[in-house]
Amino acid sequence: MRWDGQKVAAAGGEALPGLALANLVRSVRTPDFAGVTFHEVLCRSALNKVPAASQMPFRWTVNPIRGCLHACTYCFARPTHEYLDLDAARDFETQLVVKTNVVDVLRAELARPSWRREHVAMGTNSDPYQRAEGRYGFMPGIVDALVAHGTPLSVLTKGTLLRRDLPLLADAAREVRVGIGISLAVLDDELHAELEPGTPTPRARLQLVRAVRDAGLPCGVMVAPVMPWLTDSTEHLDALLGALADAGASGVTILPLHLRGPVKPLFLGWLARYRPALVPRYEELYGSRAYAPDAYGRWLRDRVAPLLERHGFGDRSGHRAGRTAPEREGAYPVGSMPAATPDVAAPAMAQPTLF
Repeated sequence: MRWDGQKVAAAGGEALPGLALANLVRSVRTPDFAGVTFHEVLCRSALNKVPAASQMPFRWTVNPIRGCLHACTYCFARPTHEYLDLDAARDFETQLVVKTNVVDVLRAELARPSWRREHVAMGTNSDPYQRAEGRYGFMPGIVDALVAHGTPLSVLTKGTLLRRDLPLLADAAREVRVGIGISLAVLDDELHAELEPGTPTPRARLQLVRAVRDAGLPCGVMVAPVMPWLTDSTEHLDALLGALADAGASGVTILPLHLRGPVKPLFLGWLARYRPALVPRYEELYGSRAYAPDAYGRWLRDRVAPLLERHGFGDRSGHRAGRTAPEREGAYPVGSMPAATPDVAAPAMAQPTLF
């Protein structure tokens, strides 16, 4: 590919920790991505099957890159990097595994007679439109392959690089069902820069919602995660929902913060640095749990319900705050799943799959 002169490892050389597989082609660095190493591998499969017991509204996913440059402190997918013997903190943001042959493998899998043209979701682990997509350019080929084989698709992203593919996705929607979801939880610029340093600004993502709608596509928005004492005030939620309504969002889901596994100490460390007064309150609220208590979920539901109604999202929200697991994390908003319509909200479900 493009970085032959920038190899730091190659086949027969240093192996990616935890993989130790011959499918590691090389590891490369580039000045455009300071401090980041891309481990380019040849994948054996592009389609990942979601376990049958899952309550997801899809059974298949495609994730061309593992790890994410968005570096969101609270990211639920961070623990998946530990499967590679990499850590969920810095490694997740700087050691990216790139499936360089993902498009060709996907085309071959979709061409099998056994393929039933089931919905395929993207953005279920790391963001398909993170900045690295600008270098590798996987998504146009992935979308084209899915459409060529009559396969409905959905994309969940924080990346404004999605704008590049809006004409392609608009064309795709004439052939197959398409859902588009945007994640936006923080409206304050300073808090955004501290929590999500690699993501586009809140204003840029609001403009992205408008661009998706102007392209004739649906666009559901996940207000996720809502963080106690940081983004759960009536003022913040009211302003955010108003801005999303103005941008034309098809639907909205409100999801409270959860802190699984290594994400909890990482987030508490962030609090100690930026909001130290909140550390004892979070330790009391979450305790040894990954989820806030049901009482907080009910409180958030009651706070959000009139705001959703005020801004026209009352019948277009998958809000499930306060339910017991696996529903407590909410539902996908209308517009984000290909089967969703303005009249029928997507079903309740658990956290987006890690496959």
